[in-house]
Amino acid sequence: MSSPKVWINGKLFDKADAKVSVYDHGLLYGDGVFEGLRIYGGKVFRLREHIDRLYESARAIKLEIPLSKEELIAAVGSTVQVNAKSQGYVRLVVTRGAGSLGLDPRKTSDPQVIIIVDDISLYPPELYEHGMDIVTVATIRNHPDALSPRIKSLNYLNNILAKIEAIQAGCLEALMLNHKGEIAECTGDNIFLVKRGVLKTPSLEAGILEGITRNSVIELARAAGIPVVEGPLTRHDVYTADECFLTGTAAEVIPVVKCDGRPIGLGKPGPITRQLRERFHALVLAD
Repeated sequence: MSSPKVWINGKLFDKADAKVSVYDHGLLYGDGVFEGLRIYGGKVFRLREHIDRLYESARAIKLEIPLSKEELIAAVGSTVQVNAKSQGYVRLVVTRGAGSLGLDPRKTSDPQVIIIVDDISLYPPELYEHGMDIVTVATIRNHPDALSPRIKSLNYLNNILAKIEAIQAGCLEALMLNHKGEIAECTGDNIFLVKRGVLKTPSLEAGILEGITRNSVIELARAAGIPVVEGPLTRHDVYTADECFLTGTAAEVIPVVKCDGRPIGLGKPGPITRQLRERFHALVLAD
């Protein structure tokens, strides 16, 4: 099998030769932004939406991406084609670039734009059929006034610390609360609940990432006549929900059947979860 080709600033490198400077502020300080995208049938799902979110994240941290959106879209497409991936994952990274030691972003130059095309497997297949357990962790989601979760930055320590707690508790995913004690999101996924036929999810004001898959599922639910409510939710809402599921680019739509040792609903994936998962699969093939 040939080595994956990695795109860096307009040039293709073999995986082993794809490198950036150790003085890059993306490495030194997590100073940069990224996107994770999925490839279905050789096409990148919701590429335009991911690119728009990348540029919004960059603008929020005052990082100038040295390519137009159209140029970057073309670069992603060509890199997917070169790697001959019909099903897979794209990691799109923009760093602040190399500079001197110290926080001052003005001391950096030459932002690095990196496109990685590879495989990804997040959760075991049986969890999609039978559902997964999650646990609420002590690590809260970043306060929006400290580091907004709407910025998909290279600094993921907040999420990683929560993931460590989940693993120590024997779970693969953690439920994170916000600074108000409300439900925010999981370490890499958005969360949805179903109660009496109504789909509920935290709003952006809860301090969450505006997930591309999250938005797709909301669109699918509304098109199917399922009421959707975005607003504050608590752990009580999770414990007493009829159904629960998570959404994310890698995770897609995965059911949750237990939280903090409490079975959710009947303790198995519910009908609305299954319906939306099927509709999402149809969407990615048709998109």
